[in-house]
Amino acid sequence: MDFWEIYDDYHEKVRKFVLTLVKDEWVADDLIQETFLRVQTKLESLRDPAKLSSWVFRIAYNLCQDHFRQSRGPSTVAVEDQPDRAESTRDSIQKELEQRQMGQCVQDQMSVLPESMRTVLVLYDVMGFNHSEVAEILGLTTENAKVKLHRARKRFKGILEEKCTFEVDERNVLVCEPEERQDPPKFSHRRPDPRPSAERTSATIGNRTARSTEGKQKRKGL
Repeated sequence: MDFWEIYDDYHEKVRKFVLTLVKDEWVADDLIQETFLRVQTKLESLRDPAKLSSWVFRIAYNLCQDHFRQSRGPSTVAVEDQPDRAESTRDSIQKELEQRQMGQCVQDQMSVLPESMRTVLVLYDVMGFNHSEVAEILGLTTENAKVKLHRARKRFKGILEEKCTFEVDERNVLVCEPEERQDPPKFSHRRPDPRPSAERTSATIGNRTARSTEGKQKRKGL
């Protein structure tokens, strides 16, 4: 198995995954580079090529978790980079990725989710992994992975309903538009005048006439 073929096949997918978790592009680039360095050095230990996909993504995920632990303390216990524990990947992951690709607005709203929920959604709904593959990548049981997915989708649906108008377009791609924000009404801080309308109008005209007469007298030196 040629490393550079793996790099060409997986670089953009891994980059998309890491950038979804780590918003700092400089940090993400370092993690992506380290991911493929580990792939290169550990490649000979991969006995089953069918396990390649989840193995590569588990390495990337573990490196992201290492970064989170260093920056904010323990988050998720990483699993070992052992290729023999990985599940079989899909033959057409690129096709799945294109079919499941979300609109930019949806991806932006995903950043509101906690990191653990965001990771599960990205692996399932963006990268196209199945339950057993996601469980393997995250070091969970399949049932726990299903529970996490259900909770993440429920939370994400609430965010979208609150902040977006969304639909599935003709390409079967989920797209949305942010809800337009309306400016709050402007209120006057003056106290309302309790007098009837006609009386208020008469008083206003009288005040303006008095100010005009006073101004003319001042100009004449009176």
